[in-house]
Amino acid sequence: MTDIQKAIESGKTALGIELGSTRIKAVLIGEDHAPLASGSHEWENQYENGVWTYSLEAVWNGLQDSYRNLSKDVSEKYGVTLKTIGAIGFSAMMHGYMAFDKDGKQLVPFRTWRNTITGQAAEKLTNLFQFNIPQRWSIAHLYQAILNKEPHVKDISHLTTLAGYVHWKLTGQKVLGVGEASGMFPIDSKENGFDEQMIGQFNELLKAEKISWTLQDILPRVLLAGDAAGTLTGEGAKLLDPSGQLQAGIPLCPPEGDAGTGMVATNSVAVRTGNVSAGTSVFAMIVLEKALSKLYPEIDMVTTPTGKPVAMVHSNNCTSDLNAWVDVFQEFTQVLGMDVSESKLYETLYQKALTGDADGGGLLAYNYVSGEHITHLEEGRPLFVRTPESHFNLANFMRVHLFSSLGALKIGMDILFEQEKVKLDQLLGHGGFFKTKEVGQRMMAAAMNVPVSVMETAGEGGAWGIALLASYRLRKGASEPLEAYLSGKVFAGEKGSTISPDKNDVNGFTAFMARYKNGLTIERAAVEGLK
Repeated sequence: MTDIQKAIESGKTALGIELGSTRIKAVLIGEDHAPLASGSHEWENQYENGVWTYSLEAVWNGLQDSYRNLSKDVSEKYGVTLKTIGAIGFSAMMHGYMAFDKDGKQLVPFRTWRNTITGQAAEKLTNLFQFNIPQRWSIAHLYQAILNKEPHVKDISHLTTLAGYVHWKLTGQKVLGVGEASGMFPIDSKENGFDEQMIGQFNELLKAEKISWTLQDILPRVLLAGDAAGTLTGEGAKLLDPSGQLQAGIPLCPPEGDAGTGMVATNSVAVRTGNVSAGTSVFAMIVLEKALSKLYPEIDMVTTPTGKPVAMVHSNNCTSDLNAWVDVFQEFTQVLGMDVSESKLYETLYQKALTGDADGGGLLAYNYVSGEHITHLEEGRPLFVRTPESHFNLANFMRVHLFSSLGALKIGMDILFEQEKVKLDQLLGHGGFFKTKEVGQRMMAAAMNVPVSVMETAGEGGAWGIALLASYRLRKGASEPLEAYLSGKVFAGEKGSTISPDKNDVNGFTAFMARYKNGLTIERAAVEGLK
């Protein structure tokens, strides 16, 4: 206790704050990287004038409340007042559009990643760059504003993201970590900066529209993990902590996005590693040895916090339909007058899936509660289908719904494995899909044909990830790459479990996927016929 008190008072700590879509979380860590205290604030986006947004007032109220709750936690646990910190880092949900004029005034309300109002711009830029530009990227929002002839465009002096905005207001520095920057505009991973050729192409579009500024004028400066990114100003300290206790002069690490902090929190920043988050939706992020050879609309390209290219495969649907079936089974137990907890029910049903036929007994399911871009469906209709010859029992029913949760993801991943010959040594899993011991791991290992690990700390999340990046900024050795720092100092001795693919499971999943692809015509007919 005395050692922790001294560490907090002398600033041998790092603070990470992440602004997620429903929660702002602050985590203070010690020299051993373990969390010492935390604080959070719940918030929600607003839908105003056809745009999903958060007000700047909500940003600062949330940050101040989150920090206040963290300070209170420190005081209650250790009996000391939080006045200084070794280093601070901010991260937030990536992408979106925050535009400011030369006086720092916001020109239009923050347009978040959730908006799908940039289809025309995203398509035109993807064709121009021959690089996938998703609708949520900042450059798509900017170009759509130009195409819409929005009057504010001529006055833009600075374009940034939510993490970049917070960092700028606290330090005066208009910078972004490279991972966060990769969700604004494509990155050249050889130069670790925005792609110069594509910037030139975009500037030609600006000339044609008679816009006086260039893209270089308004984009933030790109930094790598460990780089100096400014210090907390006196004004910034009061902004974060209106009580006046927090001292100025604390160094900050480059602001990062939630994708990058997720990679750090799961030790998935080295080449040939990846992490997969599986819950309501599922996405995999694979660190590549080199950039992809061509454009794939199913795959987003971003980077690690050190600039290495990362392929991201995102599927809208994962466990929602499966959860709905478990709810039906729960209702059945209640009708029978049985008291079975939700966790016990999940565990029993998931474990049952392990006893099914390798391919799910010829059954077929689609978990499309919403549309699925990987399989080119604008809408979804959850389906369960079988032939009279299918082996229909509870084990196969559960197994095929677990398989279906990974079907769309598998199609996207096969582009990497089969067409781009991407090599993957290990995949780290986190999220609700992996909650029942062994089952989710075995299914994912069968689907991806690589070992799948789950770590005890995987639940710590992005706020811990950005705290680790702040700690790395503070203690970075001249020759110590982030990968070595995480493996050697943060995750050494980390407890977890790894499951390698079982040949029978792999063959079974392959057979299921052939059925899944052939049956997509049924799903399309259901969308068409069931309005």
